[in-house]
Amino acid sequence: MSYTALYRKFRPTTFEDVKGQDHIVQTLQNQIKANRIGHAYLFCGTRGTGKTSVAKIFARAVNCENPVNGSPCNECPTCQAINNGSAMNVMEIDAASNNGVDNIRQIRDEIQYSPSSGKFTVYIIDEVHMLSIGAFNALLKTLEEPPSYAMFILATTEPHKIPITILSRCQRYDFKRITIDTIAARLSELMEKENIDVEEKAIRYVAKAADGSMRDALSLLDQCIAFYLGQKLTYDNVLEVLGAVDQEVFSRLTRAVIEGDTVQSIQILDEMVIQGRELGQFVNDFIWYLRNLMLVRTSDGAVEDIIDASAERLEALKNEAAMVETDIIMRYIRVLSELSGQMKYSSQKRVLVEIALIKLNQPSMERDNGSLNNRIALLEKKIENGDFVVQTAGNAPQPVQQPKPKKVWDKAVPEDIQYVVDNWGAVQRHISQPYKQFLNGARFSVKGDDTLLIVFEGFAATGYGACNKPEVIEMLNTIIGEEIQKQVKVEMKLLETNQNFNDYYQEVISHINMEIEEEDF
Repeated sequence: MSYTALYRKFRPTTFEDVKGQDHIVQTLQNQIKANRIGHAYLFCGTRGTGKTSVAKIFARAVNCENPVNGSPCNECPTCQAINNGSAMNVMEIDAASNNGVDNIRQIRDEIQYSPSSGKFTVYIIDEVHMLSIGAFNALLKTLEEPPSYAMFILATTEPHKIPITILSRCQRYDFKRITIDTIAARLSELMEKENIDVEEKAIRYVAKAADGSMRDALSLLDQCIAFYLGQKLTYDNVLEVLGAVDQEVFSRLTRAVIEGDTVQSIQILDEMVIQGRELGQFVNDFIWYLRNLMLVRTSDGAVEDIIDASAERLEALKNEAAMVETDIIMRYIRVLSELSGQMKYSSQKRVLVEIALIKLNQPSMERDNGSLNNRIALLEKKIENGDFVVQTAGNAPQPVQQPKPKKVWDKAVPEDIQYVVDNWGAVQRHISQPYKQFLNGARFSVKGDDTLLIVFEGFAATGYGACNKPEVIEMLNTIIGEEIQKQVKVEMKLLETNQNFNDYYQEVISHINMEIEEEDF
């Protein structure tokens, strides 16, 4: 016999097997015992929380010949027929692939006939939000005045897409995300049944990675077991299979960022890349680590109940929390959250992570209050460590270097080029990431009468390499033509580190920014 995945093998068959949804299970059992069964139910919630499983149990329970405490017996002919799919009175419909008006009209025609077996004709419509507007309208009349033997169970992950006229005719039940403790307890129970040796720490990490979904937890655990088949599944094994990172690495990275050590931060990232860790998972786990750090910093009492960590890890978190202010931690989380959104659509994930780490270590790159506080904290730390130079009276005064006079360019900037620079904000709104990020630090110049030069400083060589491609230049030309109706050529230039911009290029500055600055002044 072929192998059956864990989430299918251990799908709940009675209400007692459903974990983490006691508020729903108890209500449905009471309705069955009191014979107060409704005609339309809406099950809402994220993936893997038990919506379809509860719907199938409920469909069997209302038709069961010998229900036990509101649950199906799974032994009577009716229950067995529903379980093996031969019952004609329980139909499961996937609205993602059967979302047209004709599909719902077929249900409306069939529902006129009473069930040949069992008490109710039950329609389970999964992902009901995928139905078309016409299909919803066809379903509306049937939901409003169904036959006494008909029952509808609608399941969806996106209830906001369902028309209010449908919602108002259903009893709505919201399935909660399942807690880490509940998932971990269920996984431990199932591993005992399977005679598989798994570390408790490994199970808890899988439960946390599942993000409230029992099905995801079972799928992840199945994947880890398959990789280390016949061996004890350890915490390190799970980290390796899932491409995750040990908490100790985040502790080192956090301390490096707090100290403003850019080199150390990049070296830690390099270690993770060499080990083959998935960078998206790395960033999300680091955000979660900083979230725990923020809770430790802001909580006066015990935090053991709200942070899932060992005593040693909690002690390390408390030490790190004493090293940094809350608003600085919040800045770290903000920068990394923005990074997480950008990474979904980028092919240069490592470069984006490196840019974010440099931002964390060098708050001078930003101008918000959190960055300012971060800069002050770093300066205070340097003063405490004596990492500064004091000039005494005995020291010879250093000659003051006069700034090099700015080169004057005789040729006026063409009107079209100036107009593009003035309206660069409109162009930027349509530039995709990561190119938008790279172009933020570039400067503008002019070549001839119709060529806009985008100049990258020497430290921005990565941005120059990414943007100096035909497809990127074509994208910029198209956006400029469509958004501000100017036909100019775009060229990319890289200025060497030891070169002065004004010696080589005539800078084009936005007149709009100048006007704003003058008004503010």
